[in-house]
Amino acid sequence: MKNHRPWGYYEVLSDDPDHKVKRIVVHPGRRFSLQKHGKRDEHWYVVKGDAVVTVGERSMVLNAGDSIDIPRCMVHRLQNGGTEDVVFIEVQRGEYFGEDDIERIEDDYGRT
Repeated sequence: MKNHRPWGYYEVLSDDPDHKVKRIVVHPGRRFSLQKHGKRDEHWYVVKGDAVVTVGERSMVLNAGDSIDIPRCMVHRLQNGGTEDVVFIEVQRGEYFGEDDIERIEDDYGRT
């Protein structure tokens, strides 16, 4: 099932007590909230497109085949500045995987 958001959508591929896996699609010109999570770490693997990823004070471009780890409590964001969808797999590890573990610091869509 696709869960639509202002930036695109995600599908949950696996949801177990010790992990959650999502396939996430971010449309061109869209970006996530600047956010952090208190109860989980994330690993992002880019499948398609070019993503600008910010983790803490550092920003970098991730291309298809690249990956990055996002430690819990670390401020982060993904942005699609390209002309095609960015598709990536997110693996969450930790003690809780609910959407209410998102602390939004800045948001383009009025959700802070």
